[in-house]
Amino acid sequence: MAVKIRLARKGRKKLAFYHIVVADSRSPRDGRYIEKIGSYNPVTNPATIELDFDKALGWLQNGALPTDTCRAILSYKGVMMKKHLLEGVKKGAFDEAEAIRRFEEWLKQNEAKIDAKKQGLEKSVDDAITNRLKEEKRINETRAAKLAKRKADLDAKTVAVVKEEIAAAELAAAPAQEEAPQE
Repeated sequence: MAVKIRLARKGRKKLAFYHIVVADSRSPRDGRYIEKIGSYNPVTNPATIELDFDKALGWLQNGALPTDTCRAILSYKGVMMKKHLLEGVKKGAFDEAEAIRRFEEWLKQNEAKIDAKKQGLEKSVDDAITNRLKEEKRINETRAAKLAKRKADLDAKTVAVVKEEIAAAELAAAPAQEEAPQE
């Protein structure tokens, strides 16, 4: 019986969520499985991966074959690296203390890379918000300037109309005043 480590799709349409399972290669994708060893959510950025490290390592050492995507996930979490180092210990290339030291060193580098990516994503989101606010302020300022210009033009027209009305009223009142004393 060929045993595979693969993904079983869950979730709804366009919001996929996967369980990382150990299953017989003849069983369907979402069908029966031997053991669930983790979950994978590609919707989040960066993707959320929860994995039982020891179970995954145990299954790999017992001969389970990961699919391409699961191999990438296991490599990302360090399971494949740990398996590689333990095989080096079995062959006598180095001792177990050296394997642990190398794995810890690799783990620190990987965590630093992941943190850098998360910070880059946060920074890009912050930059996008800042740029959007700057653009909005610029648009608001141009609108305010246009509105002030229109208001000034309207005030100038209103003042001119009022002056004309006053002048017309004075002209109309002046002949009436002149005619009244003549009588």
